[in-house]
Amino acid sequence: MLTSINPLGQRARSQRWTVTVLLYTVASVVGGMTTGLVLGALGEVLPVPTWAVAVLVLLAALLDLVGRVPTGRRQVDEDWLTRYRAWVYATGFGWQLGTGVVTIVTSAATYAWLAVLVLLGLPAAVVVGGAFGLVRALPLLAGRTADTPERLRDLARRLDSGRGWAQRLTPAALVVGGLGLLA
Repeated sequence: MLTSINPLGQRARSQRWTVTVLLYTVASVVGGMTTGLVLGALGEVLPVPTWAVAVLVLLAALLDLVGRVPTGRRQVDEDWLTRYRAWVYATGFGWQLGTGVVTIVTSAATYAWLAVLVLLGLPAAVVVGGAFGLVRALPLLAGRTADTPERLRDLARRLDSGRGWAQRLTPAALVVGGLGLLA
């Protein structure tokens, strides 16, 4: 997604990158809030013990560590970029990715987040869900300088180079979070 919505691509589609990113970000926040609302409400009617969420968070760390994240194959439809106006694909992509669950899940940390939302209940889950959606949208800002093919390729290389770092840090953060829940 980061290499699809960038100043170079938006200019080629006669769209304004800043407007598209703003719409995407708002929709992503709303998507995260949607997930928070559903799971927070579930937590209100089916209370989950903290220890159970801690176990799920630690299991997510293990899944990320071994690289076995259960997921579906659905991804946002990149054909939307040429089929629809910017506001349609910006809000559609933003909401889908902001929910965290309707597209490919690349880290079990997402499942840990879902478990925590249930534990939080309303309204905290809605706030945390919105924060998740915002964080999911912020990487689009990394593409703000990708206004030439060379800069776009450089962005893709930089993003790819950070993958290993994220794959090591995420399980560690999950272990700390899971143990923190047990304390």
